[in-house]
Amino acid sequence: MLKLNNIYKKFNTNSVDEKLIFENLNLHIKKGEFVTIVGGNGAGKSTLMNLISGSIFPDKGEIFIDGQNVTNLQENKRAKFIGRVFQDPLKGSAPNLTVEENLSLALLRDKKRGLSFGVHRNNRELLINELKNFNLGLENRLDAKMGLLSGGQRQAVTLLMATIVKPKILLLDEHTAALDPNSTKKVLELTDKITSNEHITTLMITHDLDNAIKFGNRLIMLNNGKIQFDIFGSDKKCLLNRNLSDMFKI
Repeated sequence: MLKLNNIYKKFNTNSVDEKLIFENLNLHIKKGEFVTIVGGNGAGKSTLMNLISGSIFPDKGEIFIDGQNVTNLQENKRAKFIGRVFQDPLKGSAPNLTVEENLSLALLRDKKRGLSFGVHRNNRELLINELKNFNLGLENRLDAKMGLLSGGQRQAVTLLMATIVKPKILLLDEHTAALDPNSTKKVLELTDKITSNEHITTLMITHDLDNAIKFGNRLIMLNNGKIQFDIFGSDKKCLLNRNLSDMFKI
């Protein structure tokens, strides 16, 4: 589903702040894999997400999504098959629009848009049923503005916005880092449920090693722009006995 071949990325070239992030990075992810990504500050985690989403481009190398070369494809063109949830609950949705309006816009992600109303009554039942699965009472808050929701509620809605039209790839950029423990637990459970049921190819950045081990079927550790570990399935449990947080200052 995702291939990054020989990726080279440098920032602030020919300046005192020049920084090489990736040099000949290769990463292949199969359809339906749920990959958790850990690493210290400056390891390249967010840069990796930005390269995949198209918000930045590699200096060298190629990126393929589902067999299509998207290396030079603009971010807005990739958005039709990429869902992304950011760390900040205020990102990824419009605070002055209602929950229903935000979700209705998300339903239009892979469709042509005209000048008709974005909210349709026949979609309301669909949205209610989807929100009921969250068990957060959000099905009763369709008319509430997104900006009035708690951080956990907003991230839950944003997660649904990113997946209500099944994306080829879901990018979760530390999407629970700004939440309290209870909200974190709930959003991660929803993440696992949605990605498992829909078999969505997912990359999740997290600073919590326990969650990185618990969720997903593959774990990648980045260190100074290089893949330090790439571990699958039950082999991830071996990390529990290693003091990786001290090694890489996660």
